[in-house]
Amino acid sequence: MLIAGFPAGAWGTNCYLVAPAAGEECVIIDPGHQATQGVEETLRKHRLKPVAVVLTHGHIDHVASVVPVCGAHDVPAWIHPEDRFMMSDPEKAIGRSIGMPLMGELTVGEPDDVRELSDGATLKLAGMEFAVAHAPGHTRGSVTFGMPERADVPPVFFSGDLLFAGSVGRTDLPGGSHAELLQSLARVVLPLDDSTVVLSGHGSQTTIGRERATNPYLREVASGLGDGTAAPRRGM
Repeated sequence: MLIAGFPAGAWGTNCYLVAPAAGEECVIIDPGHQATQGVEETLRKHRLKPVAVVLTHGHIDHVASVVPVCGAHDVPAWIHPEDRFMMSDPEKAIGRSIGMPLMGELTVGEPDDVRELSDGATLKLAGMEFAVAHAPGHTRGSVTFGMPERADVPPVFFSGDLLFAGSVGRTDLPGGSHAELLQSLARVVLPLDDSTVVLSGHGSQTTIGRERATNPYLREVASGLGDGTAAPRRGM
């Protein structure tokens, strides 16, 4: 399996391109602010053909390049229905209005083909399977994508802004809830195998085993001692 990722834009949001191998179809995860050039360079480098864009949530730092990427390759974008409004009305999340250029680069909006994700669904795209888990807390429509172990490749977990190496996503923006984020950690993250590789929306990769042992939020949830302390201001 090929996973090529890069941090994009002012917020350093990780965009991932996932394919069975070089020269095949791929899925693009979270093309955010100023991600278009990086996406195109990665497609050329690995000779990939995109078939879909999938989004962990609707914050503009994760979706700002959805319109040009989907338009250039005529592919759909998948997002949870509770976050869909953010693509065309980001002011409700970060204080911008529809039609306003984003940092002088983009005008926000929806691509032509938007499809909605649901909890427990399995997306079969580009010869791969992505298990969708609704994981509210950072936003109401946050989701994660899990990929099963394949041959000598361990399980992979695209956590969005739910879980980071050593931390979790912020919950102080509209739609955020620290209590719900803790519940999502308990329901979605704790059952995962320690060998699972975590590829998050910001920062470096980690594993579930490492986070189970060192992440203070996950440790609190695992021990049943989550005290409601506000999450750090990480992510958008």
